[in-house]
Amino acid sequence: MHAVTFNVSVPHYLLARSLGRVSDGFLYGAPSGVSLREVEEPPLPGSRWVRLETVLAGICGSDIGNLSYAASPAMEPFGSFPAVIGHEILARVLEVGGDVRGLEPGQRVAVDPMISCAARGWERAAWCMSCTGGLASTCEKAGECGPQTVAGVPMAPGLTIGYHRSLPGGWGERLVAHESQLHPLPGQLSDRTAVLIEPLSIGVHAVLNCPPREGEPVFVIGSGPIALATVWALRALGFRGEVVAQTKRPHEAELARALGASLVVAPGDEARTALVQTGAQAYMPIVGPEVYAGGGFPLVYDCVGSSVSIAQALRFASTRGRIVLLGCAAQIPRLDLTFLWARELEVKGFVGYGSEVWRDGKSHTFEVTMRLLIESVAPVERMITHVFPLSQYRDGLRVAANRKTSRSVKVLFDPSN
Repeated sequence: MHAVTFNVSVPHYLLARSLGRVSDGFLYGAPSGVSLREVEEPPLPGSRWVRLETVLAGICGSDIGNLSYAASPAMEPFGSFPAVIGHEILARVLEVGGDVRGLEPGQRVAVDPMISCAARGWERAAWCMSCTGGLASTCEKAGECGPQTVAGVPMAPGLTIGYHRSLPGGWGERLVAHESQLHPLPGQLSDRTAVLIEPLSIGVHAVLNCPPREGEPVFVIGSGPIALATVWALRALGFRGEVVAQTKRPHEAELARALGASLVVAPGDEARTALVQTGAQAYMPIVGPEVYAGGGFPLVYDCVGSSVSIAQALRFASTRGRIVLLGCAAQIPRLDLTFLWARELEVKGFVGYGSEVWRDGKSHTFEVTMRLLIESVAPVERMITHVFPLSQYRDGLRVAANRKTSRSVKVLFDPSN
């Protein structure tokens, strides 16, 4: 089958980091570790596995960071390469294993790409604490092979489909997944809505587990799909207070408003004004940027994770405020953490999704997101700005990486074209 693959190596790293700024050919072209090639389709690993064909697959900001080697190497032991990339996956069932129940050929499914202890073949008694609690996004055995085999070979280590040598991701024509990773889709959701369930669920997971308090304003930093997902999740889960969204470009601001932001500001003077309107007073130290006391936002969702955004979150949070880190923060030199202790702030990170307490019961985040999409009837499809066939994967990656010039928000691959 045809698939876009990524291989990690020291030469590729050196080329990307040294010459990638000169030409993105060193990031996505022939000299890089990214290529479109023919790969072997894996067999069903067992009786509880399902063969799928990809309908649509998204490009995530983390994909761009990893392919360009801009991300921290800290998570490298929890992936395995070469890998078929792509973890935002809408698929259709082709074949089910003999012990699979509730799935049949022809069904559309959203794929939870996180690989649990169950998928690794461990008996329940040997599952890690995260998987026992239904939170495979933090599986503690991701660096191990486990008992499961694929084509007679022990399954490679890895936390996520899309960065896994044994389990191809969505940037290919077909893939396999464990039955526990698949969520049948209701007919009310179009393909272009359903493919957004994975990124939307990240916002839902964060809001469910660190919700705002009624009457307190919320500040959301970021222009991309995760920030927009967080704005949507706040409204879809019933928050009626003020949601201030910070975006960079007019079309992103328009989307934030459409998804529920009560106020949209640009970084800089507009954001400063929104902070001052909370009652914050500005002070100028002898050196460095101005700082604030009083007022502030009791809850800040940082959906960027850069040195600039984290520094802003620390300054914009109210005393004893909460900062939710959803951006893929990595190595950040010279980050001033003064206000972390001086304001007694609480910082909480979230990754992925899993079992949620919702409406007096427990549901997977994907199931919650599906229900909210049906109930809210929000225009989330407008987040999708570009769709490319796999044969144009370099163009798709360029468009996703250069949002300022391309005006992209969410870029998809359609392997059927």
